Amino acid sequence: MNTANFIPNILEYSLEKATYKWQTPSNIALVKYWGKSNPQIPKNASISFTLNNCHTTTQIEFVKIEPTKTPLFELFFEGKKKDDFKPKIATFFDRIKDYCPYLLQYKMVIHSENSFPHSSGIASSASGMSAIAMCLINLEKDLTANTNEDYLKQKASFLSRLGSGSASRSIEGPLVVWGKHDEIEGSSDLYGVKFPYEIAPIFKDFQDTILLVDKGEKQVSSTVGHNLMIGHPYAENRFKQANDNLSILSKILQEGTIEEFIKLVESEALTLHAMMLTSHPYFILMKPKTLEIINEIWMYRAATKSNVCFTLDAGANVHLLYPKKEKEAINLFIQEKLLRYCQNNQSINDYSGLGGSKI
Repeated sequence: MNTANFIPNILEYSLEKATYKWQTPSNIALVKYWGKSNPQIPKNASISFTLNNCHTTTQIEFVKIEPTKTPLFELFFEGKKKDDFKPKIATFFDRIKDYCPYLLQYKMVIHSENSFPHSSGIASSASGMSAIAMCLINLEKDLTANTNEDYLKQKASFLSRLGSGSASRSIEGPLVVWGKHDEIEGSSDLYGVKFPYEIAPIFKDFQDTILLVDKGEKQVSSTVGHNLMIGHPYAENRFKQANDNLSILSKILQEGTIEEFIKLVESEALTLHAMMLTSHPYFILMKPKTLEIINEIWMYRAATKSNVCFTLDAGANVHLLYPKKEKEAINLFIQEKLLRYCQNNQSINDYSGLGGSKI
């Protein structure tokens, strides 16, 4: 699709005031993307489980004003004015203003809050940017009388991507692919698409317990990490590996070969952090307790033949993935063995969800 298709031709209606409120989730990538080019184009395709409980709730109040050259907005995060968040949002609005020209006709007041700790390895930018995008799309729907839901969701993912690449995967669920891939029908670098094939029963209602090893700010942001892939000595091989892994994972998800799922997903997680370890400058986002948890998982799996596995995002927290039928046993394992490694013994129980919802 040409990006010009996302520019609205005409505004059918005029609204003096409007308020929209959306809740959109984070997601956890199974095949990771790490490295991108402008404007927010991934170097390889990725696939993620959309989460349910880890979400951002965002309300935007729109008030009609005389047209401006740059979008005007105020931002409140968890009840407090957050001017330090504004530059990232301003950059996002600047990127999308050609696709949302009505932004220049409104002053916006944005209220946002997370159900999880900000900037600790759970993709807060994914849920945050996608929630803003859904509010904007809701306004566009009312201004243009466009009721094509498929188009509106696609444009919401397109807009989200321009704020945060992984946000393109938070509009729908439970499995979303972002990035052009020859074996994934409809896939695109411009927006995320639902995994188009039937998945095996074992991967439905998949569980994700997030072990909060460190709830503090990351030492290196994801944006900086992505930029360090430029000139990285292993980058090109990594991009090819990720696309190859997505081909393999597509078959795994359809055939239900859980043992192969475990191997691939854990390898992807460790490869992501290996790219950080071998960047220039190098950096480490894992913590000692992250490794302790990984070793506990491996010992538990060897002893019980469980189908539990882990993945990591760009942070220290561990995502514990397992089929729903093992929930009771895994919860006991978490209580007895894993919570001791978590900050304040905290974890978040989550599962694969269906994407954003209007409130």
